[in-house]
Amino acid sequence: MLSERERERYKRQIMLFGDAGQECLKKAHIFIAGAGGLGSPVSIYLAVAGVGNLTVVDKDVVDQSNLNRQILHYDRDIGRKKVASAEEKLQAYNPDITIKVIDTIIDEKNADRLIGNADGIVDAMDNYPTRYLLNSIAQKKKIPLFHGAIRGFYGQATTIIPEKTACLRCLFPSAPPQEVFPVVGATPGVIGTIQTTEVLKYLLGTGDLLTNRLLIWDGMAMHMDEISFERNPSCISCGTGCGASTSRMVASKNKIREKKK
Repeated sequence: MLSERERERYKRQIMLFGDAGQECLKKAHIFIAGAGGLGSPVSIYLAVAGVGNLTVVDKDVVDQSNLNRQILHYDRDIGRKKVASAEEKLQAYNPDITIKVIDTIIDEKNADRLIGNADGIVDAMDNYPTRYLLNSIAQKKKIPLFHGAIRGFYGQATTIIPEKTACLRCLFPSAPPQEVFPVVGATPGVIGTIQTTEVLKYLLGTGDLLTNRLLIWDGMAMHMDEISFERNPSCISCGTGCGASTSRMVASKNKIREKKK
C-alpha cells in the first residue's frame, strides 16, 4: 500500500496510471549494470518514479573525466567508489525506496547471482562482452534487457523480451572494437531517459515497447530514426546456435540516413 507521503510524491504519476500502477512500481526490482553516463540518468529517473528496489553494480572510482556526463557524481566525489556516490545520491533523491549497490566487476562467475530475482536488467555498460553476458542472463532468467549505447552525439536503444523478440546477439552478432570513445553529456541523458521510459512502460504494461526495433539518436541533426530487426534462428544466445551468426535488419519507414564519418 502507498503511504500518504508516497501519494503526495507521486500524485502527478498516479493521475496517469492510478494507485495500482504506482504500487506495481513500488514492488518492482530493476538491476542497473553501470553507474556511469547511462547508469546515472537511468537510476535517477527510476528512483524518482518510485521503482521500489534498485540494484546498481559498478567497480570504478569517480574520475574527473567522468564529470561531463556522469551526473550522479560531483567534483567532491573524485576518488570515491562510484557505487558509494550513487547510493548517497539516489537515497537522497528518494528515501522511500531501497537502493542496493555492489562494488564489483560483472563476469560469468557472478552475473547470475548479482541479478538474482530482478524484474529486468538495464544495460548501462560501455563494452560489448559484458552486454553479451547480460543478454545471456536475461535469456536464461526470461527477464527483459533494456539496451542503450552512446558515442559522441549519437546513441541507440532497444528492448529485448526473451522468447518474444530478437536478442542483442541477433542484432549485433559480433562486438565492435573496444575503444575509449568521445561523448557529450547530453547524449547519455537522451538515451538513458529512453531506457527509463521503456522500463516504466514494461513494468506498467502500457504503451509500445522498442521491441525488434533499434532507435537511433542523431544529436548533430537532432533527428531520431529506427530500424527493425528480426530474430536469428541460428543465434548463439536465443536460437539454435548452429550455422552462420548473422542478423537480418529491415529498414523502417523512417530510413536511416547515411552519415559521413
